[in-house]
Amino acid sequence: MNPQHAARFTSGLAVGLAAACFAAAALSQPHFEPVASGFAHPWAVAFLPEGRFLVTERPGRMRVIGADGKVGPPLAGVPEVAARGQGGLLDVVPDSGFASNREIYFCFSEPGEGGTNSTALARAQLARDETRLENVKVIFSQKPKVASTLHFGCRIVEARDGTLLLTMGERNVRRNDAQNLGNHLGKIVRLHKDGSVPRDNPFVGRSGAQPEIFSWGHRNSQGATLAADGTFWEIEHGPQGGDEINLPEPGRNYGWPVITYGEEYGGGRIGEGTAKAGMEQPLHYWVPSIAPSGMAFLTSERYGAAWKGQLFVGSLKFGYLDRIELAGRKVVGEHRLEVGERVRDVRQGPDGLLYIVTDEASGKLMRLVP
Repeated sequence: MNPQHAARFTSGLAVGLAAACFAAAALSQPHFEPVASGFAHPWAVAFLPEGRFLVTERPGRMRVIGADGKVGPPLAGVPEVAARGQGGLLDVVPDSGFASNREIYFCFSEPGEGGTNSTALARAQLARDETRLENVKVIFSQKPKVASTLHFGCRIVEARDGTLLLTMGERNVRRNDAQNLGNHLGKIVRLHKDGSVPRDNPFVGRSGAQPEIFSWGHRNSQGATLAADGTFWEIEHGPQGGDEINLPEPGRNYGWPVITYGEEYGGGRIGEGTAKAGMEQPLHYWVPSIAPSGMAFLTSERYGAAWKGQLFVGSLKFGYLDRIELAGRKVVGEHRLEVGERVRDVRQGPDGLLYIVTDEASGKLMRLVP
């Protein structure tokens, strides 16, 4: 081989090896693959036995999805929802004893009189033939009902002690009520599974306070989960800037609308600043807003040991899954996993993989493949 041909061969070999290495690296990165599609603004995904799923659609439908991705018809028995604006059928979670009792909990915007509505929490059983909900009972309704189509909150978490935590927005039209313990607007409530009030709730017996309240001063909580140690974590939308990660504790005030790192839409100060005595600081906040929704800790090693223990949050505004590195309770890094659609929910499945639903007119259920 003459020197000129040898140089071309060596150069071509280098380019080919580089391309092969790039392709191998790309293939080794986690990527999203569809599980099922064609949902009308899906809001939440829950996991059923044998690799099946339960998905809610905001217009008021709940469907069982097969392990093969086959989408079932809408379940009968879902109550009427106020499906306007941000309202509709929202979160769903199976009871920790679902395998034996088939119970689920779901929250939705409950219609009231004169165009009013509120966030409500219901309990039901999924029928054995999985065609309908049975024994449906609303166990909590946010008070008061107001005429608004915004800020329902509506994430449900079963705590380690078996109580239920429900996040709720301040409904936007009455933002100052987030600082009023006499109502449920802008609060997180804690309930027994039959809807009764735990005796150790922080405001039980306090005059003028609603006994269901766990924490207060929230704007619009659209993500909530338990960490591996059982700690309750929550995310909420700020206005223009000021989305927050909080670790709500009983009886604590998280500041809205007195303190915030956001501002009015179009500019303008809200409240008194970013801090005030007696009000809690967020663990982390975003400026500009990412419109966070859905929240899950990764407890598996399906993506390698380095990702275990990290927090994953969906972004509605920018269409990505945010991989959040933590050092204890401090955020030390954020990494975008691009989706290209509005990410409404994120959960870790029984198989250790992460699943998301995308809030689109034809939304998807997707999994992150290692």
